[in-house]
Amino acid sequence: MGLTKVTTKIIGLQAPQGSYETIFLVDTGATDSMAPANELEKIGVLKEGKMSYELADGTVKEYPYGLVRIEFMGEITAGRIIFGEPDSEPLLGVTALESVGIMVDPVNKTLKRLPAIPLK
Repeated sequence: MGLTKVTTKIIGLQAPQGSYETIFLVDTGATDSMAPANELEKIGVLKEGKMSYELADGTVKEYPYGLVRIEFMGEITAGRIIFGEPDSEPLLGVTALESVGIMVDPVNKTLKRLPAIPLK
């Protein structure tokens, strides 16, 4: 499957003095979203805790995470964001996508809105 990317804006919940907006890679294999730590620190995102994450190569690494407002495709949600390495590519995880009813269309490699968010 090809890569799907979307412009995404991140705003810290505790200190919303700025925002970080760039193109994020949509990663349906990732639960949480990730952005470079230096960008998150610049906009005042606070580290709330640490979690262990399994990387694509199978290794496990512990990363700090914070809580943010996430805006993309005219939708708004909130959730965890991982403080990634300074040169890491920003990732939009599946939790953010599903929380606003957006899925990846694997045939067209695009994002599509569900007619309704499942509540069952």
